Amino acid sequence: MTSQTITAAASGTWELGDRTVNRIGFGAMRLTQHGEALTPDAVPRDRDQAVRVLRRAVELGVNHVDTAAFYFSPLRSANELINHALAPYPDDLVIVTKVGPGRDPSGTWLPHATPGQLRGQVEENLRQLGRDHLDVVNLRIVGTDSIAERFGALAELRDAGLVRHLGLSNIRPHHLAEAQAIAPVVCVQNMYGIGAPSEQEELLRLCGEQGIAFVPFYSIAGDGRTAGAPADDSGAVRAVARARGVSTAQVRLAWTLHRGSHVLAIPGTGDLDHLDQNVAAGALRLSDDELTVLDAR
Repeated sequence: MTSQTITAAASGTWELGDRTVNRIGFGAMRLTQHGEALTPDAVPRDRDQAVRVLRRAVELGVNHVDTAAFYFSPLRSANELINHALAPYPDDLVIVTKVGPGRDPSGTWLPHATPGQLRGQVEENLRQLGRDHLDVVNLRIVGTDSIAERFGALAELRDAGLVRHLGLSNIRPHHLAEAQAIAPVVCVQNMYGIGAPSEQEELLRLCGEQGIAFVPFYSIAGDGRTAGAPADDSGAVRAVARARGVSTAQVRLAWTLHRGSHVLAIPGTGDLDHLDQNVAAGALRLSDDELTVLDAR
């Protein structure tokens, strides 16, 4: 595959609320540092390189960027990098952010925000991104408790015009129904990829039935999570990659996109070559035989 000539448009499009995005987007989590993401002792990434990656992503047709105010490392903030690299923002660019968790200036994780603290988190994202509204805000949660009060607080901010659309992150199926009773949900971000558990398959199906975007995170890294892509992929993934002359990461992204037209991808990287490869994966069409092999991994 000649990744240099392939743009994000090759992946197809989906509607996030009233905004059209290409199905291959960009995740900003890995933009701020080398090594394992979101750790306080990591080495900051070269600022100019991070800016080049963001600008190259937009050049390649990426118009869906996923970020959060808690994506930062010593000396680097993902939101600030996005603001510096991309503002004034292209009209078609959709920036999706997350609220719920927090980190203090040292990088230490803090308990989830209360409903009353969520406005401050939304306003922090607005300030860092230099915007007067946020396109999409996802409520990220941990656990199985009710989200009604927190999601209701975000719905009030949507009614006030600070937020256009709402989504959810790291949820269980019952959370989706609870949120939908309060306000429309345009996307669900959950960990998903080859080998995902059955509960995630259920969420993927529910989102498809309701016209909600399903946006996997760690679709390349899998169990590697914030540490990045696994060093040792399954034999099936390696075999398909060799036969196609592509990377195992591209196979994982392509498989994810094949799971439904409502599935979006937000692979993150701080490397220009990896960015080109990730975008090119949107043009990789796997055969039924290849999908069968990968499904049976």
